[in-house]
Formats: sequence, C-alpha cells, structure tokens
Amino acid sequence: MGTVNRYKTAYEYMASFIKWKYGSDDLELRELNYEFVSQFAYWLKSVRMCGHNSAMKYLKNFKKVVLECIKKDWLSQYPFVDFKTTLKEVIRVALTKEELGRIETKLFENDRLNHVKDIFLFSCYTGLAYIDVAKLRQSDVITGVDGGWWIISKRHKTDTATRIPLLPPAIEVLKKYKDNPKCIATT
Repeated sequence: MGTVNRYKTAYEYMASFIKWKYGSDDLELRELNYEFVSQFAYWLKSVRMCGHNSAMKYLKNFKKVVLECIKKDWLSQYPFVDFKTTLKEVIRVALTKEELGRIETKLFENDRLNHVKDIFLFSCYTGLAYIDVAKLRQSDVITGVDGGWWIISKRHKTDTATRIPLLPPAIEVLKKYKDNPKCIATT
C-alpha cells in the first residue's frame, strides 16, 4: 500500500508540474526529454519544496515508469541519460540522554499528545518504526528465558523476524497501556 501511495503522490506531482510548466493537463509521451526531467527535478525542489532525497525518490519512481514505456516501444529516447538520481547521505543524530529525559517528563494538556509521546518514546527504547509499534499486540510481548520482557514479531518493511529485549522505560510504557489489546497504538 505504501508503494501505491508513493506512485499516486508522484502522479499528482507530475500532473501539477505539467500544469505549472506547460499550462496543460497532459503532455505527449514523445515530449519527454532530459530538459523535462531536469525541470521536474527543479520544480520538486523549488516549487514543491521537496528535499533533495525526496525529489530523487520521486524521480526514481518516474524513471521506472519511463523504462516500462521504452520496453513497450512507446518512447524511443531515454530522457534520463546523464541525469543522476543519487541520494545524499543523511547523518542522523540520536537524541541525548538529557533530551530524551525532557521528552519523558513533558506533560501535555491533551491526552492524544501524551499518547503520541508514549509511542515515540517506546520507538526510541525499542528501535521499532511507528508502523511496527502500531501493529504490535500484547501477544507479541513474552517473557524470555532470561526472565525479562521481549518483543517477538516481524518487521513490517522487511518482513523479517525480530526479537527485542525491553528496557525498563519501554516496559513502563507497555504497563501504562496493559488493557489495550493493540499494546500502545490505537489505530
């Protein structure tokens, strides 16, 4: 479903770009060329305000569609010749112990925001992505051979089995939602 949504979004962006650049609702397939690709990249970054890596991901999806067109002889030239869709390395900085502590102690007046905070903290303490926390069930939490609490489940993105020992702060979050069959997330 995530892939379908990305292609839908890419389609909508392409339609908006064509309207912006050509003042039209559509464009002949044979008009695709290097200039079109580079202008679309420019539009994604400047008008649509996408970051470099996001723009490149949309272009890679577009590139896949273009390759299908070439395979079917609908397009004679490859518009991505000499166009690089390389991603820039992103260096992710982990939260410090102090920053994590400030988040833990922050109380919101809104229950929904406190719930979001708990999901975020649980993700921090387990390394699970939001989608994995959302699909987590009480039955996925077991007592391991060491006597500690463990999560035994499959990761959504990779469909690989995972076994995660739970740290005390993650256990505290789980205890807070012990009556929820979906563990923490309610959606």
